Parts: sequence; structure tokens; C-alpha cells
Amino acid sequence: MSLTTTAPRRQWGAERRSEPMSIVHARPTTATLTRGRIAIVATVLFWFAYVVSTVLRQFLDRGGDFRFTMEAISYVVVVTALTFSALMYLVARQGALRRFRAHERVPRGLLDAHFTAAHGSLTVLVPSYAEEPEVVRLTLWSAALQEYPDLRVVLLLDDPPSPTDEASAARLDATRALVDEINERLAEPHAAASAAYELALQDLDDELAPLESVRHVADAYLDAAEWLERAAAAELVADHVAEFYVDQVLAGLASELRLSHLALTAAIEQAAPVPAERVRELHRRLVWIFQARVESFERKRYASLSQEANKAMNINAYLGLMGGVWRPTDSPAGVMLVRVPDSEPTLPGDRDVPLPEYVLTLDADSQLLRDYCLRLVYFLEQPENDDVAIVQTPYSSFRGAPTRIERIAGATTDIQHILHQGMTYYDATFWVGANAVIRRRALEDIVQVETVGGHEIKTYIQDRTVIEDTESSVDIAAAGWRLVNYPERLSYSATPPDFGSLVVQRRRWANGGLLIFPKFWLQRRPRARDGNPIGLAELSLRFNYMASIAWASFGLLLLLFYPYDGRLLSPLVLGAALPYFLAMASDLRLCGHRYLDVFRIYGFNLVLLPVNLAGVLKSVQQAFSGEKIPFARTPKVRKRTAAPALFVLVPYLIVLYSLLTAWRSYHHGDWGNLAFAVFNAVLAAGAIRAYIGVGNSVVDLGLGLVNWLMVPKRQARPAGPAREPGPIDWAGILYHGDRRLARDLRRRGDRRRRLSPGRAGREAR
Repeated sequence: MSLTTTAPRRQWGAERRSEPMSIVHARPTTATLTRGRIAIVATVLFWFAYVVSTVLRQFLDRGGDFRFTMEAISYVVVVTALTFSALMYLVARQGALRRFRAHERVPRGLLDAHFTAAHGSLTVLVPSYAEEPEVVRLTLWSAALQEYPDLRVVLLLDDPPSPTDEASAARLDATRALVDEINERLAEPHAAASAAYELALQDLDDELAPLESVRHVADAYLDAAEWLERAAAAELVADHVAEFYVDQVLAGLASELRLSHLALTAAIEQAAPVPAERVRELHRRLVWIFQARVESFERKRYASLSQEANKAMNINAYLGLMGGVWRPTDSPAGVMLVRVPDSEPTLPGDRDVPLPEYVLTLDADSQLLRDYCLRLVYFLEQPENDDVAIVQTPYSSFRGAPTRIERIAGATTDIQHILHQGMTYYDATFWVGANAVIRRRALEDIVQVETVGGHEIKTYIQDRTVIEDTESSVDIAAAGWRLVNYPERLSYSATPPDFGSLVVQRRRWANGGLLIFPKFWLQRRPRARDGNPIGLAELSLRFNYMASIAWASFGLLLLLFYPYDGRLLSPLVLGAALPYFLAMASDLRLCGHRYLDVFRIYGFNLVLLPVNLAGVLKSVQQAFSGEKIPFARTPKVRKRTAAPALFVLVPYLIVLYSLLTAWRSYHHGDWGNLAFAVFNAVLAAGAIRAYIGVGNSVVDLGLGLVNWLMVPKRQARPAGPAREPGPIDWAGILYHGDRRLARDLRRRGDRRRRLSPGRAGREAR
């Protein structure tokens, strides 16, 4: 399957580097760690000096001024909250540097030997809803080519099974066809690798492998590498995501196999002794690469499964089926999945869902490097990690983004990868749902079972909020399990290519943290794994992770729009923020970006201010209403997604008000506020031009105005001719009871049947 579209035109200022970042992080020096400690101390000292020298001095000079007192208190609260977030960044960064320094990459031979002896089965779950087939295809291939001995890949299609729209139906059919396509293409190399392995087993009886056996395994590696290279050559590279797939998934794996072929050839030429067991391991590796079984599952075909429209329940539906054989059974309510007892034989139409030891959840727009599963499961199977429930590699961005907004959004993603590594150092890891290997046994400790409509619904991943992975992290930690970020870059995911799709993603990210933190606070008591309460560092980092978007958004709003007394703005505030910005600039450079991207990220956050506020307010609304917020999936299409007019208008208001503040500060001689206002105006204006686009702004504002003016007013439905009564739905009445009966009788217009039996009898008389 190939793309027929062309890649977007590369913008000025877009990323020039297309090569991926190093898988293993550079080992920090002692000087780097020392500078990190100095940055933490400097931040605290500058904040303390500001509070003492500025605020207290102003209170003494202007004591009794109520307005100034309130302004000073609110300003100190805002500065303290923002400084706390900056401090948490520096603390997490310091933990990440320590982990990178201590990490040792597991040798390949040790991995092969470990999985030869024993291994747990692994099922990859790829939830998908209305995705472009090409996006899903690359994800499935990256999962299917994992070097793992017992692997199943399941595509969880959440689209309506029978769409009426022709475009949606064609897209769904193309996505369904991916399963057979991948299985058919894997059959050829898998058969060749299996045949070579069976042949080798006949000749490897001694401790050392015969020369001919070494030559056979070398030829097998060459054949496998050439198959991957042919597959890479057949790909039509339409964008940087497809380029990553070709270079890192296909060509990267082929390069490793060619390297092994080169080593085996050298051993043959030098007549070096090669252990027979190592030759068997090399053969098994080829079999593992191509033996994945790919299938699909559509929960919306079955009335007995949850129909909640979110990713969490899509995954939960399949998790609840694991370990059983299920038979589709027709009923008046639809097709039901009925569990087949162990004593009964299975029939051809039954669905056998194995119970794996590990589950890998993978977003449909993500890709894994070839040894992701091997290394993460090896980590889980070490004796010291028996209490680890989830291990993951927080995803990085695809390199070579053609648009400025995608590049800068990717830069923030790469920074978050470092911070999540540091949070693991303080045992404050959060599950990031794009990818993670989960110990199936841990899910049973947090499952909640309820009966809905007579059917048992199991909920492993909570869907109370739209950031379901964050709440599940709290549940798993409360059950006594640990979560770990593996300190290598082994997974990559797409970032939104335009402002409209970015709005959908970031508004969802900003929604839910305030609701989850009270749950975490109530569960902060001593936990099962060690009986000790959580530490101050873990508490602070988790609190910052869940609530910082709220206070940072409201704090920045106050700083931008409230005319604070200029004397409250001190150079000491800048001194407290400077270590944070310098550390971020250094981290950006470490991730392959530019030092000056730190200013672009600041402007990026300015234009996202209304988006974050909208997400926070949604959390407040949900707290009062108690209702779930609909899950808004990030659009993954190649055309531009229009942004809501309000989110486009507010960045322009920020620029205009900042300019007004600058003009007013100039006339009052308030040079501190003048500099701050000009700084915000320049960066916000640059961000509007780079990330939203002036032309796109006009279009989105125009669409918003038209939609507002053209909203049809609700009118009374005109009375139409009475319909002839149809036959009574007797099966529906028998299966669904009085509610269905009452609705059916109302449609018939039979007033007497709607009344209570006593009143109906009186009126009949």
C-alpha cells in the first residue's frame, strides 16, 4: 500500500536534521551535574531574595495600602507557583542526568540467551479510530517486526462497523485489509527463516558449529536483510514519518542483520570457532523477527461490550476478553459474545483470546524501534523488577518535520522525554499512553467490574477523564506497583502538523489533572510495597505534573492582563527564571534542536494559553457536573484542521494588549513592565505568524463568524400525517421490558395502553 499524496512544502525555519536522536543518551559529566545543582540552588535563592527584598520592603514603605497589599500577595503567589514549576523541571532534569549516567545498555548476546531460556507471551494492542490507513500501516509494521519470540499484534478498530458515508467506508475497508496484507507479506521470510532453523538443528549436535552451518546462518541473515531492503525500496516516502519508517524500522533492522552477516563472514574467513548454541540463537532471532501474528478486533460489532466512545474502553473491552474463548451469538439486542465453557469444544466461528503475560499498548500514530519489546520485557523479567507494573520509553518526535509548528511541538515532546526519565529517579513516573509494556498481572489488581444491561463490563484503565493513563498511574501506584521509564529512545510518535489539530491535543492534555490529584492525595498513605509514605520529591513532582497547567495558565493570564504595580517586577524574578531557561536551552540542544528554540517555546505557550485555560475550565465543569467529558481524538489527516475562532482570536488580543501595556508603561516611566510587555508582544506575534499563520487566522475567524451567524434556531416540528401502526416488537418487549413497551405504544398513539391499569379501566367504562 503506497501513498499518492505529496509531502507538505517545507517552511522556512523548519527542522533541517532528519536523522534521529541517539537511542542511548550521552553520559553526563560531573561538571554537568554540578551545574544542575547550582541551578537549583540559584533558583531558590533568587526567589527567596525577591520575597524578602522586594515584597517586604514594599509592604514597609506602603503599609496600609489595601490595593497594593492585595496586588503584592497575588503577585507573590503567581511568581511562587511559576518558580515552583521551574524548580520541578530542574529537579527532574537532575534525576534524568543521574539515570543516564548510570545506564548500561544490555548486550545483544545476553538478550538472545535470556529469551532462549524462557519468555512470557506479549500482545500488542493498537487502538484506532478514523485513522488514515497509511498511518496505521506503518504502526502495525513497526510492531510486527519486533524481535520477540511470542508476539501477537491486535488492531482494535473503533470505527462504526457499517458506515454510511462512502469515504468512511472506503477508509475502514482499507484499514481492515492491512491485517491480511501484513500476514501475507510476513509469510515468505518467516517460512525461509523457519526452514533454515530446522535445517541447522540437524547439524548442530556438537559444542562447536561446523563451518557449513555458520555459512548457512550467514546466508540466512543476508537473505533477510535483502528482503527488508526490497521492502524499504518499494515504499513511497511521502513525509518525514514515512521516511523514519524506511530509515529506522526497515533499513535500520536490515543494517543490523547485515552487520551480523559481516561478522559471520569474517568468522568463516578466519576459521574461528563459533559455539553451536550461538548459531541456534542467531537462527531463532530471524524466526522471531518474522513470526508475529496480526489480527483485528471491532468491539462495536458486539452489543455485550462497552460502547463508550473513548480509547480507554476500546482497550478495556479486549482486555476483558483475554483468557477465554468467545462465541458470537445473535440476540434481539445485537450480536453477543458468550464465553464458551472449557468443557465444550470450540466451533469455527469462535474467538480464542489468549491470556498473555505482557500487554503493549501502542497508539496508531506511533512507531517502535526494532528491539523495543525485547529490551523492555527483559527489564521486567529481572528479579529486582518483580514489582514493576509498567515500563515504557516516553516517545520522541519524528525528525525532519516540514512545518514550524510541528517542529516546535516536537521539541516540547523531546524535552518531556527527559523530564519523565527524571521523574522515574524519584519514583514519580506517570504512564504515557502512547506506548507502554504492562504486566498483565498488575492490571488485575486495579480492575473494576460492574454489570451494565446484564453484561459484565471490566474496567482496567479508567475513563473518568480524557487523560486516562494519568489516573491509571495513580491506581497502579496505590496498589503497590512501580512504574519505570526505560532510559533509551525506542519509540517515536507524530506531533500535530497544524494549529487546529494541536488545539484538540493540548486541550485534552490540560483537562483532568485537577480531578485526579485529589484521588492521589487520598492515596498518599503508606503503600503495600514498602509500607512507607511517599517522599517529598515524589509528592512535589506528581503535584506539579497534574496541576501545573492550571496555575501556570491562570498565573500567566494575570501577568499579561492585570496592570500590576511596576515596583513588584524585580530583576530578582528574572534571576529565579534564568536557570530554568538556560537548562531548557541546553536540553533542547542535547535533543538536536536549537538553543534559541527556548524563546520559540515561550511564544508557543503564549498562543496556547486560551487552549490550556479551556482544558482547565473543562476540568472544573466536570468536577461540578460529575459527567464525563467526551474524548476528543487528535486529527491525524494530511489536510489542515481548522481551529476554533476563539483560540485564534485570543493570541491577537495578547499582542494588542501587550502593546497597549508597553505604551502605557513608557508614558509612566515603568521600564520593567515596558520590557516585559514588549517581550511578550514580539514573541506572541512571531508565534502567531509561525504556528497559526495570518492567512489561516483569517480563514478560521471567518469560519467561526459564519458558523455563529448561521446556527439554525430550534423550531417546532410541524405536525405530519399520522403513520400507520406497524407490528408490535414482541421480541423487544420480552427482552427489554416495560420501557420498550411504553415507547412502542406511544408511537402507536394508543392512549389507553399508556395509562395505569386502574385509570385505563375507569376510562374504558
